[in-house]
Amino acid sequence: MATAKSESTSTPNKLSAFSRMLQGEAAGIFVVVFFILFPFLFAWITGTSVIDGPSKFWQGQLISFFIMAIYAMSYDLVIGYSGILSFGHAAFFGGGAYTLGLFLKYFGANITNSYRVTIGSVNITEILLLIVGILLVILVSILLGLLFSAVSARVKGVYFAMISLAMADALYILSKSTDLAKWTGADEGLHGVPVPVWINPTQHRLLFYFVALAFCVIMYLLARRVVDSPTGRVFVALRENESRVRMIGYDPLTYRTLAFVVSAVLAGLAGGLYSLWNMGATPSMIGVSTTINALIMTILGGIGTLIGPIIGAGLMQIVGQFFYQWFGARWPLVFGLIFIALVVFLPYGIIGTFRMRKQSLKQGWNRLLGLVTGKKSQ
Repeated sequence: MATAKSESTSTPNKLSAFSRMLQGEAAGIFVVVFFILFPFLFAWITGTSVIDGPSKFWQGQLISFFIMAIYAMSYDLVIGYSGILSFGHAAFFGGGAYTLGLFLKYFGANITNSYRVTIGSVNITEILLLIVGILLVILVSILLGLLFSAVSARVKGVYFAMISLAMADALYILSKSTDLAKWTGADEGLHGVPVPVWINPTQHRLLFYFVALAFCVIMYLLARRVVDSPTGRVFVALRENESRVRMIGYDPLTYRTLAFVVSAVLAGLAGGLYSLWNMGATPSMIGVSTTINALIMTILGGIGTLIGPIIGAGLMQIVGQFFYQWFGARWPLVFGLIFIALVVFLPYGIIGTFRMRKQSLKQGWNRLLGLVTGKKSQ
C-alpha cells in the first residue's frame, strides 16, 4: 500500500515538474515553432511560392543564421564559460568544412560511382557517405581540440590567444598553399562539392532549411546540457579561479581539454553544414575574420549565456542583410557604430545586461503599474 501511495504521489510531482519545465522554456518553444512556420507564413503573407522567390531567399538567410548561431555558441563555451580567450576558433569551423568537402568530393564521389548500398529498392549510399563524412568531421574536430588544449597547458591568457591565432593562421596558409591546390583549390577554395540530391540546398531549399533548424536546436540542447552539468560548473569555476579549482581536486587541464573538444566538435559540425550549404569551402572560413565574427556575435548577445550568441548571430546575419540593402557597401561602418553603442550601453551584451538588471526592471515596472492603477507596488 505504501509503495502504491508513493507511486501515485510521484506522478503528479513529475507532471508538475514537466509543466514548470515547459513554462520555463515557453519562449524557446515559441521561437522554434515560429521558425518552423516561417516559410509558410512568409509565402502566405507575400502571396508567393514557399519554394521559390522571396521565401526561398529568406530561407537561405535563416540557414546562414542557424549555422552561425551554432558556431557562436561553440565559441561561447570556450570564452564565456571556460574563460579562455582564443583567436584561432575559426580553425575548428574551417577544418570541419574542408574535412566534409574533401571527403565528399574526392572519396564520396568515387565510392558512389563504384558501389551501391540499398535497402530493398532504396539507394542509401549517399546517406551512408554523409554519415561517414560527419563522423570524420567529429574526429578531426576532436584532434584539433586536443591540439589547442595541449598548447593551453603551456601558455595562458593573451599569450595563448596569440599562439591560437598563429595556429589557425598556419591552417589558413596551408589551405591557400599552391602545393595543395589540386585538393583545396588554393586561393579560390574548394568548390563543386557533390551534396546528396535529397539535401541539395539549391534543389530542396525548404528541406535544407528544416535540417539546419533542427541541427541548431539539437546543438543548443547539447550545449545547454553540457553547461548545466557538473562538468559545466567546473568550466565556470575554471573561468573564475583556476587555482581554487586545482585546490579542491579538479585538474584544470582535463576540463580545459573537455571545453576545447566540445567546442571544437560544435564548431566543426557547423563548418561541415556550411560546406553543404555553400557546396564548398574557402580559406576565409579559417581566417582571423571568422574568429572575430564569432567574438562579435558573442559579445553582442552576452558572454556566457548561450542564448546571447544566438541573438548576436541573428543581428549580424539578418539585421546585417537589411543594412546591406539600405546602406550598400557602407553597411559594416554603420554596424560598427551600432556595435560600439551596444557595448557602451549594454556592457554585458543584450542577454547578459538584461539578466543583471532584470530585478530592477521588474521593480520599475511594478512602480509604473502602481502609478497607473493607483495601487502601491509590492
